[in-house]
Amino acid sequence: MNASPPIDAAALRSALARRIALRTESQNPERAAELRAYLADEIGPSLAALGFAWTIWDNPVDGRPPLLFAERTEDPRLPTVLMYGHGDVVLGDEAQWKQAASPWRLEEQGNRWYGRGAADNKGQHSINLAAIEHVLRAQGRLGCNIKWLIEMGEEVGSPGLRATCEARRSELAADVLIASDGPRLRADLPTLFLGSRGAFNFVLDCHLRDGGHHSGNWGGLLANPGTMLAHAIASLVDARGAIRVPGLRPPPIPASVRRALAAIQPGEPGGPTIDENWGEPGLTPAERVFGFNTLEVLAFKTGNPEHPVNAIPGRATAHLQLRFVAGCDPTTFIPALREHLDAHGFARVAVSPARSETMAATRLDPDHPWVRWAAASVQRTTGIRPAILPNLGGSLPNDCFARVLGLPTIWVPHSYPACSQHAPDEHLLADVALQGVAIMAGLLADIGTAPKVER
Repeated sequence: MNASPPIDAAALRSALARRIALRTESQNPERAAELRAYLADEIGPSLAALGFAWTIWDNPVDGRPPLLFAERTEDPRLPTVLMYGHGDVVLGDEAQWKQAASPWRLEEQGNRWYGRGAADNKGQHSINLAAIEHVLRAQGRLGCNIKWLIEMGEEVGSPGLRATCEARRSELAADVLIASDGPRLRADLPTLFLGSRGAFNFVLDCHLRDGGHHSGNWGGLLANPGTMLAHAIASLVDARGAIRVPGLRPPPIPASVRRALAAIQPGEPGGPTIDENWGEPGLTPAERVFGFNTLEVLAFKTGNPEHPVNAIPGRATAHLQLRFVAGCDPTTFIPALREHLDAHGFARVAVSPARSETMAATRLDPDHPWVRWAAASVQRTTGIRPAILPNLGGSLPNDCFARVLGLPTIWVPHSYPACSQHAPDEHLLADVALQGVAIMAGLLADIGTAPKVER
């Protein structure tokens, strides 16, 4: 933006403090009132102060939290931006916080703003609301139309979000989604990501008999389900983490994705050291996490690990997760696993989907005109060429916007990898937050130069 008033850091901090104080734990069934209050008493009035008309939509899934829809129309001929956020958070885990006194009170320590939701996602949509206010103070108008959709169940799989988008396509119609969630590639590097990997969780269960049997009397006579399941897992993913099941591997990485990832270096100073010899051979670290599928063992149990006894267990169970990129069909995963296990002699190992919902994979082409426009705007605002990730390594409900609503999707994250998201001492970096306000304000100010793309 050209000459404009300074960013009001105090107002952003105050707004975020109010929002963090609302205990919107969607995993806690006793928080239903707080989930609705966040929309009705906090976000709705905040949007109204910016000229938005807003309403609360009941969730089409019985017993699930509501959603908020808001709209500010300056001229139907102008571009329309859909923004998204979620006001729910994971459990506070109060007893485990060490750097801050409470997850429910914003605490400032140097460059860090601590509090549950500071990074995921209250801080991020608060930054975007602050950017709208900043542009209105600077120029009196936005130069575009904006719609908001805020849900309160993202941390429990976004129940009802897809059905809402399907039922309300006309109300949510827009030219582009510009939203914020997830981390930047690094704290000092503005980042755009264009979709997300999908997540498919499944369970392997080897139940051979009820109860354990003495290992001296029965060792060598009874099949050990722990041994059998360990070898079954080893047949799925090799000793260096490469996937061995053809049906779980993605199609070749597109050339535009390879180009976008060529200069990307994952990792954050102070974070864990990347294992260079882990994962799919022949790929760069960026291609492994953003361009390919990964299969992870999340948990493995046989016998009683806390108090092992000299007995052959009767059962072994493992929970695994496949993170997958666009171009994969998750409905084929279970049949592919079943066929593979049978072919490798593991017919006694059962495979079933986990109860958590599957998140679909999405990816906007890095060469899309909206991507080029957004990258140019961010570079004008910051003087830094942003990292462009074809998709986030993690998962978001982006398919609701990309597939159901048919929108190009541009995500502008305001967090960073070491933010302790979902963990004790979650925090937002104040300087990144203020830069985020400037970036989003710049995008809104530049909307008049946005590409005219036929939908």
